[in-house]
Amino acid sequence: MRKLPPRPAQAGFTLIEIIIVVGIIAAIMAFVATQTFGGADRANVRLAGTQLEAMAAKVEQYRMDTGQLPSSLDNLVTSPGVPGWLGPYLRRADDLNDPWRNPIELRMPGASGPFEVSSYGADGKPGGESTAADIVRP
Repeated sequence: MRKLPPRPAQAGFTLIEIIIVVGIIAAIMAFVATQTFGGADRANVRLAGTQLEAMAAKVEQYRMDTGQLPSSLDNLVTSPGVPGWLGPYLRRADDLNDPWRNPIELRMPGASGPFEVSSYGADGKPGGESTAADIVRP
């Protein structure tokens, strides 16, 4: 009968080593998740700014066609019965919402002109910081 060579004293990983590796993997996944989801919010802020600029241009177009500002942003989608209305200026009522699906607001008068359009940001509430800050376009 043949004799097997002796096994080394340590044949596998210890529990401490496994816990350390799992902790490192969890930390890396948490970092990647915050970068990915944070990037989405920053992209939505830029998208909202662009959307508000386009909306302000549509309000100006409405004013040039009718000679007055719309009483609400709904007038950009459906005819308010005003002479000179050449709309719809927006294709769908969904276009009246920001990227977080909150309604875009029209304020008259605006802080620096006859009107402004605004979004309350990611949290949908006035004020806020970072991605939750208000976005306003004159």
